[in-house]
Amino acid sequence: MTANSSNIPTVVEKFYHWEKNTPDKFFLRQPYADEWRTMTYAEAGQEARKMVTVLKEHGLTKGAHIGIYSKNCYHWILADLATLIGGYVSVPLYASLPKSQLAEVIKLGDLDAIFLGKLDHWGDRALVIPESTMAIKFPHYEGNAIVDIGQDWNDLVANKTPTIENHYPQLEDLWTIKFTSGTTGTPKGVMLSHRSSSLQYHHEEKTNYVGYFNHGDIKTFSYLPLNHIGERLGVALPTIWGGGTISFAENINTFIKNLRDTQPTVFFAVPRIWNKFHQSITAKISERKLKILLGIPFVNKILKKKLLLGLGLKDVKIVATGAAITPAHIKRFFKILNLHLIEAYGMTECGPITYGVATDCPFDSVGQPSPYCEVSIEKNTDEILLKTPYMMMGYYKNPDKTGRVLVDQWMHSGDRGTIDERGNVRVVGRLSDAFKTTKGSFITPNVLEEYMSANAFIEQICVVGLGIPHPIALVNLNEDGQKSDKGIVEASILELLSQLNDTRAKYERISTVIIQKDTWSIDNNLLTPTLKVKRNNLNNRFNANFLKWHESEESIIWS
Repeated sequence: MTANSSNIPTVVEKFYHWEKNTPDKFFLRQPYADEWRTMTYAEAGQEARKMVTVLKEHGLTKGAHIGIYSKNCYHWILADLATLIGGYVSVPLYASLPKSQLAEVIKLGDLDAIFLGKLDHWGDRALVIPESTMAIKFPHYEGNAIVDIGQDWNDLVANKTPTIENHYPQLEDLWTIKFTSGTTGTPKGVMLSHRSSSLQYHHEEKTNYVGYFNHGDIKTFSYLPLNHIGERLGVALPTIWGGGTISFAENINTFIKNLRDTQPTVFFAVPRIWNKFHQSITAKISERKLKILLGIPFVNKILKKKLLLGLGLKDVKIVATGAAITPAHIKRFFKILNLHLIEAYGMTECGPITYGVATDCPFDSVGQPSPYCEVSIEKNTDEILLKTPYMMMGYYKNPDKTGRVLVDQWMHSGDRGTIDERGNVRVVGRLSDAFKTTKGSFITPNVLEEYMSANAFIEQICVVGLGIPHPIALVNLNEDGQKSDKGIVEASILELLSQLNDTRAKYERISTVIIQKDTWSIDNNLLTPTLKVKRNNLNNRFNANFLKWHESEESIIWS
């Protein structure tokens, strides 16, 4: 029985359980070069409890807002645990935030304290940390920026007595304020209660819908931003709920090595990561040849085992994808390796709503609503509406905006979609992504982008065309595309472009493909922290060239 008014435990109560009953089990694994440093449940509990003592001595009372500004590492989890055990509200921030946006969310989130951790860049960000906000810096992680303000974690917890008090939150208590990455506009602070996470895992245990807690010991690999709803609700917290082990990536260069050393049982990736895996395999063996070899019984098992071992996925039981819509050809490819990519669809405001768990789930679908969730399509706009018991409490200090998206208990997703006769949901694209050409025709770019993304040389693509007669495609090449002969790349893209245009109405046909030399990234503000294209930023940066590119005699332009 828990200390809640219901019999549903919260995540922190689950941690108390494992801390007491499996104290010596490995909980956290952090790579340092060739060495893995580990923490058991008991060790993590003691470290987090010492930090709670520090926070209390500093005068922080229950309900105080505490930020975490860091890339994934075991101190991130320890800081989050300290926040939970102390009864505080966590406000996790993207580690990629530049100074101006960091200042914005610190102010919006009313932070009383902030953990400063593993970061690529620091610079003069100290200038935006208010003197009134307690700053605590993680021990330095080699190869990362040196944070020059704040008290050192190790110095603070040295000789501290761990708190013995266990905070038991009520399900309706505010758990976290998550600022959305957003492709446009000011970040929104999504307020989530402890119910939003706890009820999801409680329902998963009851229904076994995804099978998360049905495969024995849970091993996860955490590398996507931990403040993102997908990584936190899909990787970190359910691992704690199930008493599993979380391993981390040291950096982008050691990613594959760290993943191979982990061999997780549950693995979550955004579409761009799955695309990179796909490209790494097909660069060594063509998809056509791979299918032929897998058709030979005695080769099939050996080859699949070798490929999955190389990816770091030989022990995987659940493979998930999300954050952006995954192209059908990617899911189709991994199916031949016996990896059924379960696509999760939802929002920060309400968590995942649909899952493509069925083995016969259409590749172009995000699956069916999970138990206790509903999906509807608004008749006039085709907007996807969502209803769930995991809904947000609202946007922090913004009731007007809350009222605009949450109407009669239905969340307006901003996505356009359909539902087939079996209940499978298809996401066509964002309502705001559609644009009108000068011919007066509306273009939905997402469908065109998915078709073109199947090209072996394309890393990212964004179809634009507001204010010109036909859509055009802005493209970033992957490593193979950048290294390959231009003629080969052009021929490959032109062939796919011709196939696409043959299947589309005349007004939808892409007139020109612009291959851009500069890589789109988080740093140049053309990708979100979850690697989604910031369409508006690309539009604003290049729209002065749209008409010139469209009117070019060349179908492919190298820019």
